[in-house]
Amino acid sequence: MVSTSVLPQVAGDDASKEASPRRAKWWYATFHNVTAMVGAGVLSLPYAMAHLGWGPGTLALVVSWCITLYTLWLMIQLHECVPGTRFDRYSDLGRYAFGPRLGLWIVVPQQLIVQVGCDTVYMVTGGKCLEKFMEILYPESTKLHQSYWICIFGSIQFFLSQLPNLNSIAAVSLAAAVMSLSYSTITWVACFARGPASDVSYAYKMTTASDSMFRVFSALGQVAFAYAGHGVILEIQATIPSTPTKPSRMPMWKGTVVAYFITALCYFPVAMAGYWTFGQEVDDNVLMALKRPRWLIAAANLMVVIHVIGSYQVYAMPVFDSIESILITRLKLPPGIALRLIARSAYVAFTLFVGVTFPFFADLLGFFGGFGFTPTSYFLPCVIWLAIKKPKRFSLHWLANWGCIIVGVLMMFASTMGGLRNIFVDSSTYSFYS
Repeated sequence: MVSTSVLPQVAGDDASKEASPRRAKWWYATFHNVTAMVGAGVLSLPYAMAHLGWGPGTLALVVSWCITLYTLWLMIQLHECVPGTRFDRYSDLGRYAFGPRLGLWIVVPQQLIVQVGCDTVYMVTGGKCLEKFMEILYPESTKLHQSYWICIFGSIQFFLSQLPNLNSIAAVSLAAAVMSLSYSTITWVACFARGPASDVSYAYKMTTASDSMFRVFSALGQVAFAYAGHGVILEIQATIPSTPTKPSRMPMWKGTVVAYFITALCYFPVAMAGYWTFGQEVDDNVLMALKRPRWLIAAANLMVVIHVIGSYQVYAMPVFDSIESILITRLKLPPGIALRLIARSAYVAFTLFVGVTFPFFADLLGFFGGFGFTPTSYFLPCVIWLAIKKPKRFSLHWLANWGCIIVGVLMMFASTMGGLRNIFVDSSTYSFYS
């Protein structure tokens, strides 16, 4: 097979010639997808339920699960939609669908928002859970400010960022996938074991009408953020070998379906149990509200830390690839260890800085979920499918794709406004770098 594994800016450059071998199996796709999908977002789902309510919240989760599984299927099918060619990156597919220039402007900014947004949120999540873990173990010790814990977590990413590619972090990704299933299970089991809080209420929070509306919009973004694997799905499929008799879409779809059922086993019980236990007063990270049994909650927080360590790298690797390609091809810098050290460390430092500056977990989820994740996960694959496949008007695929586009666009505008507004509101009462 001839690969179009090129970076957004150039074709046939030296970086593409150094592509890693395609040796992955279907189960690699499973744990890479679980690592990319099940992350910080699962811990905010009870908080989203608190603003949406039982009926609308459950409906949002189910509809999002169905739509994003369908759009993943579209992308997996489009990976080899041209005989003899593999579109190994979202940007490659966008350039084929919309042209070399327009395709880049449509796809690359959205994909970068997803990848950088995820890594920023993972910085905040890792730091917060590391802080909670130490507080549970050593309750009498002197407390460090949250910013220091985020920096401690970030220091781990400086080291792991020097690993060359996705294949090299397979073990880290597998550990992260196991951790995600483990801490999700611990979370909903601990919620059920605790039972409803004594003053639990499932009524909508009594705030102003405008605040309630924007919080609902942001909650939709938090749900969208939870379904976040599309930004790296083609990169994952690119690691799987393909032949005319056994194209990569077969093992990739098998691994993705398994991963999506694992995702459902994580998302739905956590969302329902967390909201059932704490009602409208649930924390934006449900683990922060759980206190017993102490050793188990401490273990769950440590599992979250291990998971987001791996998830950060899954989303960062394509960004590293693009940054290094620009530096090599545009600025004519020599490839090597020095380039990797400086370029990747600069990216980690940037996400660390943003995470320390705006550590608003739920608000970041709402904003990035709407602005970045909704286009790449809900409707951009449908637009690309319509552009490439050109299904017959009013056929099943035509109706399904346009339905996803309409739902996705509405969610994008609503959740982006809600998340951004809430960041400004919460920033007004936050003491930066205190």
